[in-house]
Amino acid sequence: MQTIDFEKNVVKHIKGSKPAPVHLWNPPFCGDLEIHIDANGRWFYQKSEIKRERLIRLFANILKKENDKYFLVTPVEKVGITVEDVPFIATEIDLITKGKITLFKFTTNVGDSTYLKEHNQFDILFKKPSDEPQPYVNVRSNLFAKIDRKSFYRLVDSCTEASHKGENWLGFHSNDIFFPLVKSKKLD
Repeated sequence: MQTIDFEKNVVKHIKGSKPAPVHLWNPPFCGDLEIHIDANGRWFYQKSEIKRERLIRLFANILKKENDKYFLVTPVEKVGITVEDVPFIATEIDLITKGKITLFKFTTNVGDSTYLKEHNQFDILFKKPSDEPQPYVNVRSNLFAKIDRKSFYRLVDSCTEASHKGENWLGFHSNDIFFPLVKSKKLD
């Protein structure tokens, strides 16, 4: 399949800059494109970095994950791409207060925003052997963003100690849900 044909199909079916309803689309698989998203959220085509922000946002709006594979999807085509870690980087974090409820809002490198409202939207992994934390937030469907270092530090700055599953943890609250980061005794 020609890349130009795929791009024309994308432009034809996507309006504006909002994510497309890819969950409703199940077109035939047309093969893989040499598009790769690296661990820093940069997009590449045939090993050359894609610098056009509008094109990256367009592709991000039609991105879909099925099992462990990523695809760019239109109503008539589905092509595979590779993603090194996760497709997005959460580059901004805001604390929003609505009445007595506080919510963390994350904005990604492609302009998507999400509010941390549910427990399963946040995950933190610890890299071996350093045990360095790497937090992730669900942006939409099953597409996650890696939270960048400065945003993670802002998140940690808002942490408090609370009991979780019978032990004291350092964590933060969003939508009245406690998100534990690390056991308090590990900090002693």
